[in-house]
Amino acid sequence: MRTGLFFGSFNPIHVGHLIIANYMATQTDLREVWMVVSPHNPLKQKQSLARDYDRLHLVQIAVADNPLLKASDIEFSLPKPSYTIDTLIYLKEKYPSRDFVLIMGSDNLATLEKWKNYDILLRDYAMYVYLRPGFDPGPLASHPAVRLFDDVPLMLLSSSYIRDCLRQGKSVKYLVSEPVYAYLNASGIYR
Repeated sequence: MRTGLFFGSFNPIHVGHLIIANYMATQTDLREVWMVVSPHNPLKQKQSLARDYDRLHLVQIAVADNPLLKASDIEFSLPKPSYTIDTLIYLKEKYPSRDFVLIMGSDNLATLEKWKNYDILLRDYAMYVYLRPGFDPGPLASHPAVRLFDDVPLMLLSSSYIRDCLRQGKSVKYLVSEPVYAYLNASGIYR
C-alpha cells in the first residue's frame, strides 16, 4: 500500500494541513496519509511546542471523520530529536509491505540538503512536494525522486498565527476544524 507521510509539529493542526493531506490522499496515487506528529524537529525550538500528546490529540480529533487520514505518534518512541531518515527506517521494518512517500512543501525541499542522510532519502523514497508561493523548491526539484504538485489548494495560514490569536483571546473559528476549535476553547491550550 502506498502511504504518504506528512510530518509536522502540528502546533496546532489547522485547516491548511488538512487540505494538503486530503489532497494527497484523494488526488494522487496514495491510498492514505499518515500525519506524523513530530515531538522535536531538530530545525525548530522545542520550547514553543505544546505537549506532544496534546498535539497528537488535536490531530486525532481533526482527522477522526476521514478514513484516508491517520494521526501517527510513531516518533514519540524514537530517540529525540526526530530525524526523518530514522523514522523511515523504523517504519519500513515495522511495515515492510508499505511503500512510504514523503509529503512536504517546497520550502522543505529547498532545505533538504540540511537533513540527516538526505541523499538516502532521495535514493530510497519518493517525495511529493506541494509548491508554496514565494518558496523556490531549489535544485532538488528536478531529482527523479521528487514529484511536484502545483495545483494543491493552499492557504496563507500558519500554526504560529493561530497560537498568537489564541494568546490574544481572538477567535480561530474556521481556521481549525470544528472539533479542534471546540477542544482549544475548552482546554485553554496556547493561552
